[in-house]
Amino acid sequence: MTDPAAGAAGTGPAEADWAAAVAAVRDLPADAQVQLICHVNPDGDALGSMLGFGLGLRQLGVRQLRATFPGPPEVPEPFRALPGLDLLVPEEDAYPAPHLVVCFDAASESRLGGLVDRLATAGTALVLDHHASNTRFGGINLVDPRAAATSVVAEELLARLGVRLDAGIAEGLYVALTTDTGSFRFEATTPAVHELAARLLATGIRPGDISRQVFDTRPFGAVRLFGEVMCRARLEPTAAGGNGLVWTYATLDDLARHDQRPYVLEALIDSVRCTAEADVSCVVKQVRSDEWAVSMRSKGAVDVSRVAVALGGGGHTFAAGFTGRGSADDVMASIRAELDKALIEA
Repeated sequence: MTDPAAGAAGTGPAEADWAAAVAAVRDLPADAQVQLICHVNPDGDALGSMLGFGLGLRQLGVRQLRATFPGPPEVPEPFRALPGLDLLVPEEDAYPAPHLVVCFDAASESRLGGLVDRLATAGTALVLDHHASNTRFGGINLVDPRAAATSVVAEELLARLGVRLDAGIAEGLYVALTTDTGSFRFEATTPAVHELAARLLATGIRPGDISRQVFDTRPFGAVRLFGEVMCRARLEPTAAGGNGLVWTYATLDDLARHDQRPYVLEALIDSVRCTAEADVSCVVKQVRSDEWAVSMRSKGAVDVSRVAVALGGGGHTFAAGFTGRGSADDVMASIRAELDKALIEA
């Protein structure tokens, strides 16, 4: 989950970009194969945007339609009730040379893993995203750093295509919007965000049920795991130019000991970021023996996207991530080395 900054650098798509995207869908032949792809380790915005958009394409009459993401075909528990899950296939079953490939919530080609070759084999590659660090890797780019979530971009494209919002489409887009705004708590929660939420709720979806499933339900093993990992959190008040850093780490052994899947750790950053004495928060999650997925957040004094980009990742001003290597201490040393360079001038 991300916490995009309001007023992020960059502007949204030009009218020519929207026109090209609309034409790419409307001009598909009747027998077109369309492949939807979101990023590795998909979160609510990636899955919700992709599946909601897929249901919109189905409404338009697209019949040869598949959705996937790189890695094991395991949908995180909070998203296993999403409409459109029947579109999902393992990555090895993705169309090898689709007429159209649409990528969701991926800031760079590296986030597509083994599916990156579809950018070259597809007739047209369309990218929907909202990360300021997006590398514009697609043939057609609908990238809006001002958008609170990729679902904002997806909803506008669906509207331009004449798709009628129904409850199935709306639920996917709403899950995406709520996860990337932290239930409308983050800085990117603008009047337009609430207006979009209102349109989605008007289809009859139940926000209370969605919130309980996405935010308020986790296995007891994950509760125990969180407690253990939180007990090793460290506070460094002088880091980040004196604005403070709080961080913790979770290992593969931790997951195995509590019989949990890696996706449960995605919510851990929210428990760490509330530390009053620190502007910057980090969770370092082991992926392999010497590889770690890092989630970073800032309350406003530090542009963590600058840290992430410098270390090979990307994201938003107040929420970013990257893949680190070595030990957890090695990863944190690399973060400390970049933090002071990323201070936001008052």
